[in-house]
Amino acid sequence: MTKPEQASKPSARLSVSVQTEDFDLKAEHKMLVADDRGIGAVVAFIGMVRDLNLADDVVALELEHYPGMTEKTLHNIAQQAASRWSLQAARIVHRVGKMYPGDQIVMVLTASAHRHDAYEANAFMMDFLKTEAPFWKKEWTPEGPRWIEARDSDDHAAAKWK
Repeated sequence: MTKPEQASKPSARLSVSVQTEDFDLKAEHKMLVADDRGIGAVVAFIGMVRDLNLADDVVALELEHYPGMTEKTLHNIAQQAASRWSLQAARIVHRVGKMYPGDQIVMVLTASAHRHDAYEANAFMMDFLKTEAPFWKKEWTPEGPRWIEARDSDDHAAAKWK
């Protein structure tokens, strides 16, 4: 008896960008869903620069990255999500450079036929972005700059997907 052929999963449109410029959620959403009437759900996560961390005032946040490696890592994270959930599209935009409280720093958009896949894939991508992507964060406080160490809570969040 022969094994029935399985329909191949259509590949998701995946896109990543590491940039100094701010991003526009409305424009990003429009590009994500353009010409795909199979999308029934879009989940958006927007991360913002906070004005308080570790009980200290934060006046600025500066991010550095490893060009080329960072984009490749982000794309790999999106590919992993697309292989686990049924996604039509996903987009990651992460800013680098100096930003200030209230500024947007990261956006993850996921699009699928149904909300569950979009929600799960979005959470997965954020959890792995926080632990795997080569970014270095420096916070500027009234007392001067300090490098921010990785958090155990981020490692625990990513571990739940393994």
